[in-house]
Amino acid sequence: MQYSSDFVSEMGCFSADLKKISFFITTTMLGITDLKTGQTIEIEGEPYIVAWNQFSKTARQGGVMKTKLRNLLTGNVMEKTFQGSDKIEKADVNFRRAQFLYATGDTYEFMDQETFETVSLSKEVLGESAGFLLDGMTCDLQYFNDQPINIQLPPKMTFQVVEAEPGVQGDRSQGGTKSAKIETGMNIQVPLFVSKGDKVVLNTETGEYVERAKN
Repeated sequence: MQYSSDFVSEMGCFSADLKKISFFITTTMLGITDLKTGQTIEIEGEPYIVAWNQFSKTARQGGVMKTKLRNLLTGNVMEKTFQGSDKIEKADVNFRRAQFLYATGDTYEFMDQETFETVSLSKEVLGESAGFLLDGMTCDLQYFNDQPINIQLPPKMTFQVVEAEPGVQGDRSQGGTKSAKIETGMNIQVPLFVSKGDKVVLNTETGEYVERAKN
């Protein structure tokens, strides 16, 4: 069956319109005032999280949002300024609970607790987070467009010190630090009074010592 050129042209326009409608239905667009710390956005096909934001307004330029964005795939941070009329695509990022099973070389195995599927992530992808992983612990698997890309740890975690120089008694306000090793094998800096066998609370974002854990 043959169709007229006018009919084919109309069907082509209809198909293009459907694609546009589908894009707006499945894509959430944000304004600059939505760019709060923790918001995830997509730029050129890659997911970013807003690590810092500052809104300002001038009579000449209108609203301006300055941000620092961390790439969820690479960990790199960039600064970007958005103007008042800008529309930003919200990233399709979600989290699922998972259990860390074990590591083989530079590959870390997790079990998605929703699907019970095993997910493998490399040490390169995990970055500093790999140093906080304990066998059997639970964490959040981070997905972008339904693909696992990283994990999210609790902001603070407690670990036992397995190696450290002898503790120093006396004034705890002194600012000196020393190297110590926690049970995962990661080296950290701790105050001079911390000893082998102590449990310490660490900031998983920075790797810094927070306090000695309370018994």
